[in-house]
Amino acid sequence: MGVEADLFSVSGRVACVTGASSGLGRQIATVLAQAGAQVVGVARRAEALEAWRKQAAGRTAAIAADLADPDTMTDIAAHASEPFGPPEILVNAAGMNTRQSADEVTPEAWRMTLDLNLSTPFFLAKELVPAMRARGWGRIINFASLQTTRAFPGGIAYGASKGGIGQLTRAMAEAWSRHGITANALAPGFFPTELTEPVFSDPDLAEKNAAQTCIGRNGKLSDLTGPALFLCSLASDYVTGQILHVDGGFTAK
Repeated sequence: MGVEADLFSVSGRVACVTGASSGLGRQIATVLAQAGAQVVGVARRAEALEAWRKQAAGRTAAIAADLADPDTMTDIAAHASEPFGPPEILVNAAGMNTRQSADEVTPEAWRMTLDLNLSTPFFLAKELVPAMRARGWGRIINFASLQTTRAFPGGIAYGASKGGIGQLTRAMAEAWSRHGITANALAPGFFPTELTEPVFSDPDLAEKNAAQTCIGRNGKLSDLTGPALFLCSLASDYVTGQILHVDGGFTAK
């Protein structure tokens, strides 16, 4: 039991989680903090970050910053290293979905979606990798999606960004895993968050999505706990460049 527990331990690790103010990012930031990691949460809304810190009740710090500008990643990485030292774990959970049809997408909305969902994960990782490389150990967890492999209505910009995350994750693994830094992605199914509020506000649509899974229900935030700890810990030492679908079997049907 002791050996198995150590495999999944993140106690004492330093983690940086983007999008920690809400949704899946907040859930993972909370799980890591409650499991003993020192967690720096990064998001745009300072008040929501402070609410997260109170909920997490561990060793946490918060950085209020606009993650949609990849040019700010050097500064954000530097600030993320101040409270507890350079992060060993990076969780890229911040994201947006404009839900515009192909005929409605504007250049501004396209750029914002691609920058936040795809460019920022790479450039923030690029800033944090040197310290991971020097330590000989690191974890990068990106957020893929059902739309990494499937097309949904109103999701052309979001889908393009999440398709890119799949390839980015593989390319990160190729570039950095030889230095002890693994790169993987979580691909959630339908979970109730601010981002998916338009889906869950329609009971018929929510039920339809639940029925399309093998398990027969939509996700609960707690369903991410095990997969997140696995990818952030020693348990996943020989797992890299992979997309782990946490979707109740939605993509299996």
